[in-house]
Amino acid sequence: MNRVKDILSRKGNTVYALPSTATVLDALKLMAEKNIGSLVVTNEQGIYLGIVSERDYSRKVALLGKSSQSTTLDEIMSTDRNQVSLYDTVEYCMQLMTNNNIRYLPVFVNSDLLGIVSMSDVVKETILQQKETITYLENYVYLNR
Repeated sequence: MNRVKDILSRKGNTVYALPSTATVLDALKLMAEKNIGSLVVTNEQGIYLGIVSERDYSRKVALLGKSSQSTTLDEIMSTDRNQVSLYDTVEYCMQLMTNNNIRYLPVFVNSDLLGIVSMSDVVKETILQQKETITYLENYVYLNR
Protein backbone atom coordinates (compact mmCIF):
# COMPACT_ATOMS: atom_id res chain seq x y z
CA MET A 1 0.00 0.00 0.00
CA ASN A 2 1.56 3.27 -1.12
CA ARG A 3 1.83 6.18 1.26
CA VAL A 4 2.35 9.93 1.13
CA LYS A 5 6.07 9.42 1.80
CA ASP A 6 6.26 7.45 -1.48
CA ILE A 7 4.77 10.37 -3.40
CA LEU A 8 7.17 12.87 -1.85
CA SER A 9 10.16 10.60 -2.45
CA ARG A 10 9.30 10.54 -6.17
CA LYS A 11 8.31 14.17 -6.72
CA GLY A 12 10.33 15.92 -4.05
CA ASN A 13 9.14 18.15 -1.26
CA THR A 14 9.77 21.63 -2.63
CA VAL A 15 7.14 24.02 -1.30
CA TYR A 16 6.67 27.49 -2.72
CA ALA A 17 5.22 30.02 -0.31
CA LEU A 18 4.29 33.66 -0.04
CA PRO A 19 3.24 35.72 2.98
CA SER A 20 -0.47 36.39 3.45
CA THR A 21 0.15 40.08 2.71
CA ALA A 22 1.37 39.35 -0.84
CA THR A 23 -0.96 40.20 -3.69
CA VAL A 24 -2.81 37.74 -5.84
CA LEU A 25 -0.79 39.01 -8.80
CA ASP A 26 2.44 38.05 -6.96
CA ALA A 27 1.02 34.56 -6.43
CA LEU A 28 -0.07 34.18 -10.06
CA LYS A 29 3.38 35.23 -11.28
CA LEU A 30 5.11 32.71 -9.01
CA MET A 31 2.72 29.91 -9.97
CA ALA A 32 3.29 30.64 -13.67
CA GLU A 33 7.07 30.82 -13.22
CA LYS A 34 7.19 27.49 -11.35
CA ASN A 35 4.40 25.86 -13.42
CA ILE A 36 2.40 24.93 -10.32
CA GLY A 37 -1.26 25.27 -9.36
CA SER A 38 -1.00 26.28 -5.71
CA LEU A 39 1.14 28.06 -3.15
CA VAL A 40 1.42 27.87 0.60
CA VAL A 41 0.41 31.04 2.43
CA THR A 42 2.35 31.88 5.58
CA ASN A 43 2.30 34.49 8.30
CA GLU A 44 5.20 36.88 8.73
CA GLN A 45 7.11 34.29 10.76
CA GLY A 46 6.82 31.75 7.94
CA ILE A 47 4.19 29.62 9.70
CA TYR A 48 1.63 27.85 7.51
CA LEU A 49 -1.77 29.56 7.32
CA GLY A 50 -3.36 28.00 4.26
CA ILE A 51 -3.14 27.37 0.53
CA VAL A 52 -3.99 29.57 -2.42
CA SER A 53 -4.72 27.93 -5.75
CA GLU A 54 -5.71 28.86 -9.26
CA ARG A 55 -9.22 27.82 -8.26
CA ASP A 56 -9.20 30.38 -5.42
CA TYR A 57 -8.14 33.02 -7.92
CA SER A 58 -10.81 32.19 -10.47
CA ARG A 59 -13.65 31.96 -7.97
CA LYS A 60 -12.71 34.66 -5.46
CA VAL A 61 -11.05 37.27 -7.65
CA ALA A 62 -11.77 36.94 -11.39
CA LEU A 63 -15.45 36.03 -11.10
CA LEU A 64 -16.08 38.74 -8.49
CA GLY A 65 -14.35 41.45 -10.51
CA LYS A 66 -11.67 42.07 -7.88
CA SER A 67 -8.21 43.36 -8.73
CA SER A 68 -5.30 40.91 -8.70
CA GLN A 69 -3.01 43.84 -7.98
CA SER A 70 -4.73 44.95 -4.78
CA THR A 71 -6.33 41.76 -3.40
CA THR A 72 -4.10 40.02 -0.87
CA LEU A 73 -3.70 36.30 -0.32
CA ASP A 74 -5.25 36.44 3.14
CA GLU A 75 -8.50 37.52 1.45
CA ILE A 76 -8.74 34.47 -0.81
CA MET A 77 -6.65 31.64 0.65
CA SER A 78 -8.23 28.35 1.65
CA THR A 79 -7.81 27.65 5.34
CA ASP A 80 -9.75 24.40 5.68
CA ARG A 81 -6.72 22.84 7.40
CA ASN A 82 -7.13 19.41 5.78
CA GLN A 83 -3.72 17.82 6.06
CA VAL A 84 -1.98 14.47 5.88
CA SER A 85 1.14 12.86 7.32
CA LEU A 86 3.91 10.89 5.64
CA TYR A 87 2.28 7.61 6.67
CA ASP A 88 -1.23 8.27 5.40
CA THR A 89 -2.17 6.11 2.44
CA VAL A 90 -2.72 7.31 -1.10
CA GLU A 91 -6.28 5.97 -0.80
CA TYR A 92 -6.88 8.15 2.26
CA CYS A 93 -5.63 11.20 0.36
CA MET A 94 -7.95 10.42 -2.52
CA GLN A 95 -10.89 10.01 -0.16
CA LEU A 96 -10.10 13.26 1.67
CA MET A 97 -9.74 15.17 -1.59
CA THR A 98 -12.92 13.74 -3.06
CA ASN A 99 -15.05 14.21 0.06
CA ASN A 100 -13.89 17.80 0.59
CA ASN A 101 -13.64 18.80 -3.10
CA ILE A 102 -10.03 19.90 -2.75
CA ARG A 103 -7.00 19.38 -4.95
CA TYR A 104 -4.08 20.04 -2.63
CA LEU A 105 -3.11 18.62 0.76
CA PRO A 106 -0.28 19.89 2.93
CA VAL A 107 1.89 17.17 4.44
CA PHE A 108 2.85 17.72 8.06
CA VAL A 109 4.87 15.94 10.72
CA ASN A 110 3.89 17.60 13.96
CA SER A 111 3.93 21.28 12.99
CA ASP A 112 6.55 20.96 10.24
CA LEU A 113 5.31 21.34 6.67
CA LEU A 114 7.11 18.71 4.57
CA GLY A 115 5.43 19.14 1.20
CA ILE A 116 2.22 19.40 -0.79
CA VAL A 117 0.38 16.50 -2.41
CA SER A 118 -1.85 17.31 -5.36
CA MET A 119 -4.68 15.35 -6.91
CA SER A 120 -2.38 14.80 -9.88
CA ASP A 121 0.24 13.27 -7.57
CA VAL A 122 -2.36 10.92 -6.10
CA VAL A 123 -3.54 9.83 -9.56
CA LYS A 124 0.04 9.25 -10.77
CA GLU A 125 0.84 7.19 -7.68
CA THR A 126 -2.34 5.12 -8.12
CA ILE A 127 -1.48 4.42 -11.76
CA LEU A 128 2.06 3.44 -10.79
CA GLN A 129 0.75 1.10 -8.11
CA GLN A 130 -1.64 -0.51 -10.62
CA LYS A 131 1.16 -0.98 -13.17
CA GLU A 132 3.31 -2.67 -10.52
CA THR A 133 0.43 -5.00 -9.62
CA ILE A 134 -0.17 -5.87 -13.29
CA THR A 135 3.53 -6.60 -13.84
CA TYR A 136 3.62 -8.81 -10.75
CA LEU A 137 0.54 -10.73 -11.88
CA GLU A 138 1.86 -11.15 -15.43
CA ASN A 139 5.13 -12.52 -14.07
CA TYR A 140 3.28 -14.82 -11.71
CA VAL A 141 1.12 -16.23 -14.53
CA TYR A 142 4.13 -16.59 -16.84
CA LEU A 143 6.19 -18.46 -14.23
CA ASN A 144 3.33 -20.75 -13.17
CA ARG A 145 2.24 -22.05 -16.57
